[in-house]
Amino acid sequence: MSRLETGIPKLDAMLGGGLLPGTLTVVMGATGIGKTQLGLSFANHGRSQEGEAGILFDLTARGDSQNHDDYAERLCGWALTERHPDGHVIPENVWDRAASRHDYMHIFKHSGRRVTSSDMDSDQWREWKYEQAKKLDQAIAFFYGNFVHGVRRCVIDGVEPTDRAADSIQIEMFEYIYHQILRKEHDWVARDLFRIDFRSNAEKVDRHAYDHNSLGCLLLYTSHEVMLDDLITRKIESGDLLSNANTIILMGKTREGNSMGRSLHVAKHRGSDCDDSIVPFGITSKGIEIKN
Repeated sequence: MSRLETGIPKLDAMLGGGLLPGTLTVVMGATGIGKTQLGLSFANHGRSQEGEAGILFDLTARGDSQNHDDYAERLCGWALTERHPDGHVIPENVWDRAASRHDYMHIFKHSGRRVTSSDMDSDQWREWKYEQAKKLDQAIAFFYGNFVHGVRRCVIDGVEPTDRAADSIQIEMFEYIYHQILRKEHDWVARDLFRIDFRSNAEKVDRHAYDHNSLGCLLLYTSHEVMLDDLITRKIESGDLLSNANTIILMGKTREGNSMGRSLHVAKHRGSDCDDSIVPFGITSKGIEIKN
């Protein structure tokens, strides 16, 4: 099976050549540990491997993005183009590359939304479900509009830690995107987008067919745990994304005497040989640099 390289050669070697398309990879670690840099490397490497850069979908729900545009420009010389989540979805725009081929979308932009259902009363929950339906339409148009123009990898960032994963509205939205967009045959995604206008677009849908099993998904998942040892021994609870991930990469702090460092560990890579050592890394002007 063809691998999706991360753009970090030493990490690809640990992964037996890279990530497996058609599967979910979760990169987990505390805020600031380097997850976004890893995600950008993976997305940007699509240029050289598939001829199209990957896309970035930001689920940050409290109004502040992950500064992807600054990171992308500084680390990769990549000026991200953004699709704004407001406004009416015009499904036919997906056939126009200039109108639909965007690198980045921040779905909760300016909403200041709390991330768990327990933060809301019954009226707020009903309001959220109505808002969510509109945002899902925007998400379908964003992903499908990129995939029909050759994109084959996506990075989903901004998932915040919660006491119970099953209560997270971010994880709820991610699971819809993963199962109903990324792991669904292209023509069924098109049906969800075009609805009653599907038949009039069916010829173009066939002409722009893609194999959903070729898509790679990297989820960047912020943890409560900071130290790598705590991440390695972390229990998996009901609704935890780690239970269904094909590949899990843990990134955390390590301590030697009076010094703190950063290390990563491939905790799971189903169906493939992998290096399960703990490997130190640093953040440089070019992104993540694995030291061993």
